[in-house]
Amino acid sequence: MTPKNLSRSCSVVGAITLSAVLLPLSAAHAAAPAPRVTASTADAFGRVADAVFTDRTTALLDRAPAARTALGATTAGIRVSGTLARTENTALTSLHGTRSRLAALGEAYSAADTKVTVNRTRVTGRFATAWVTETTTLTYRRIRGDEPATTGFRAHHVLTFAAGPHGSWIVTGERSTDKGPRQVNEPVPTTLRRTPTAAVDAPRAATTYPAPASPKTLTGGPYDYAAMATYAETYWKNYNPAYRSFNSVGGDCTNYLSQSLKAGGWATVASSDEDYGTWNYTPSTQTDTWVGVNEWSWFTQTAKRSTPLANVYQMDVGDVMQMDFDKDGSKDHSMITSYRSASGVPYVTYHDTDTYRRSVSSLLAAYPNAAYYAYRT
Repeated sequence: MTPKNLSRSCSVVGAITLSAVLLPLSAAHAAAPAPRVTASTADAFGRVADAVFTDRTTALLDRAPAARTALGATTAGIRVSGTLARTENTALTSLHGTRSRLAALGEAYSAADTKVTVNRTRVTGRFATAWVTETTTLTYRRIRGDEPATTGFRAHHVLTFAAGPHGSWIVTGERSTDKGPRQVNEPVPTTLRRTPTAAVDAPRAATTYPAPASPKTLTGGPYDYAAMATYAETYWKNYNPAYRSFNSVGGDCTNYLSQSLKAGGWATVASSDEDYGTWNYTPSTQTDTWVGVNEWSWFTQTAKRSTPLANVYQMDVGDVMQMDFDKDGSKDHSMITSYRSASGVPYVTYHDTDTYRRSVSSLLAAYPNAAYYAYRT
């Protein structure tokens, strides 16, 4: 079984895609020479993308300013289509709901910084495509007093443009290309496919806060959980070149999780008589349990490397959370806890999308209808 055949390695279900309905171009425009994307045009594409994503991030701040950068005006000489503007209005309303759910869970952001880099562009006739990378940092507001300073992520998007009159461009659509959980500044879809079935193996974890304490010894035991967290936070965006990346063949989340666990003392298992009883990585190959979301869970249950936790808020450093986005019984994403606040909030770090110290509360707010699984490692 190749990695792409593994059971849903970090694939996003129900990811939001903004409308790509193009504004009509007149016959005169259609007959005009095809436009070119110059260096200044690519820079303008980046600035308008920055404005769109900044508006989304700003909508999450507990004292968000009313002014918006991208919609209702021309940004860097580029206009947002009416269809996309309406879609973004809906998106911002959705993010206000995320902000409210976060507040109910005791989390808020006091500041944010978003930067966009244009990776490449392509022109086809009178239409253009831009591939961009968004880097966002959010500052946690001190509510409980023990939150980490910031959370951050790096996300990838594709924007589409149509040529307008007089050499102008119109933004017509945007979509995320990442395979992991949508980031906290991505809108929650208005409809989610729900097909509840029994969980494949580990029981679902509760998501109520606070949860009964379940402390663990981080160092000095058979595993060094602090080393797991250090590894995860070292390689969350700068990948360890000693390992292959699986972003292009289903997702890298469980490969990265396995690396972190190995860094903390988990021994590989090269052979076993049990189904899903091996867990191993070599320079030329790896077991399905090393890179597959469900396969990893089945291995940990078989080998008794993990035990289910009753509540996601019981997770401590080195513990693992998995998500089933649409509750169809097949888990979609793996994350490792790299920080836990004194007030009992775990913060997870993961690949796809590469993310540092995202609170469990943030994921619950962004995915209110998902199923969650928590593992004591």
